[in-house]
Amino acid sequence: MTLDRRSLLAALLAAPAVAHAQGSFPNRPVRIVVPFAAGGIIDVVARIIAEPLSRRLGQPMVIENTPGAGSTIGARAVARAPADGHTLLLNGAAHSVIPALFPDAGVDPVTDFAPVALLGEQPFVAAVHPSVPATDVPSLLAWLRSRNGDATFATTGIGAASHLAGELLKKLAGVDFTIVQYRGTPAAVTDFVAGRVEFMIDSQTLLAPMMQDGRARGIAVTTARRSRLLPDLPTLQESGIAGYETSSWQALYAPAATPPEVVRLVSAATLEVLADPAVQQRFTERGVEPRPGDGAALRNVLKAEMNRWLPILRPAGARAG
Repeated sequence: MTLDRRSLLAALLAAPAVAHAQGSFPNRPVRIVVPFAAGGIIDVVARIIAEPLSRRLGQPMVIENTPGAGSTIGARAVARAPADGHTLLLNGAAHSVIPALFPDAGVDPVTDFAPVALLGEQPFVAAVHPSVPATDVPSLLAWLRSRNGDATFATTGIGAASHLAGELLKKLAGVDFTIVQYRGTPAAVTDFVAGRVEFMIDSQTLLAPMMQDGRARGIAVTTARRSRLLPDLPTLQESGIAGYETSSWQALYAPAATPPEVVRLVSAATLEVLADPAVQQRFTERGVEPRPGDGAALRNVLKAEMNRWLPILRPAGARAG
């Protein structure tokens, strides 16, 4: 990192302690652990911010995909890593449901991590395979009820945003179906396109091309407002499922004992990245809306999401193993 860059970041943070921390951080490549397989939206966001974040911090950002156990393998690895800022976790909604789905995982989303920054969020789409006789939300719910729990629903892993979207649909619409867990997005998409699983709720940029070429039929979006990318699709709320609202969101964390001045430094650099029009454009191209927020904002979102999902997931029995 050059002296000019150090001076810029120090001015942004306006804290003498940060300038001192920059003498030792970062002094080697920074590892960003993504606790899901490559190809999903968490991985995509990590790769979008890695290069501009590298320029601001003056060290390479190394993306490390560590999938498994609903993100807890990667989360646990970061929680136990040296707390010096050189190992970070980039996770999504899965981070907020660890206590509900994996109470014995040996990692706590609040006490084991220092929140660094909110990054972005992405609307999801409920879509069916063309073989399914459903064209809107009422016919989808009628079809699900006719299947008596045998309809198959693809998710990209337990605890992933797609899984949570399915559990929320069960809860609020009073329907049942069989959730099929995959190790990452590519495997889930392969089986969905082949018709081996019948419907899914996942990112709009994943499903929109499949809807355009006839490999999937879009039913509704999961956010409270219609998507700018798919304005003709109604929301699940306006289609009669009161209170249904969910999306994929992404955030950055450090191990809990990371020095506060280092956390502030990484947070400030990340917010700079999110303010870059080129980064915003890349987010938009992938259907992600920038949602910049500092560590305090992330802490509030995380706690709210934990409180939201706990009563939904535990009664549903949506736990692994």
